[in-house]
Amino acid sequence: MGRRRSATAKARVFEGKQEMIINDKPISEYFRQPGMAAIYLRPYILTDTLGKYTATVKVTGSGVMGQVGAVVHAVSRALAEINPETFRKPLRDASLITRDPRMKETRKVGQAGKARKKKQSPKR
Repeated sequence: MGRRRSATAKARVFEGKQEMIINDKPISEYFRQPGMAAIYLRPYILTDTLGKYTATVKVTGSGVMGQVGAVVHAVSRALAEINPETFRKPLRDASLITRDPRMKETRKVGQAGKARKKKQSPKR
């Protein structure tokens, strides 16, 4: 289970060489933006398991960056459970196991729309 912002991902990691499946689609088709592969392959590269393990992931909520962060968090935690003595340290050092607590700041009552935006003050 991995989370980032309001995205939640549930990952199942198993041995295999095939591409990761996200919501019944190949990961390269689900995350099409340039540079995304570097983000979602990071847990495999750090643990030197690229091509040895694959995953199926169900992800919901948030936007594209939140979802890819949740996928990385879920896969990292699953890899750390498979082989804790070797995988946990590099993933912990890259802070991929730790949940990122940053969330959208809630808007305040009596202000103009956004969380920190103020209403215009009278000029005179």
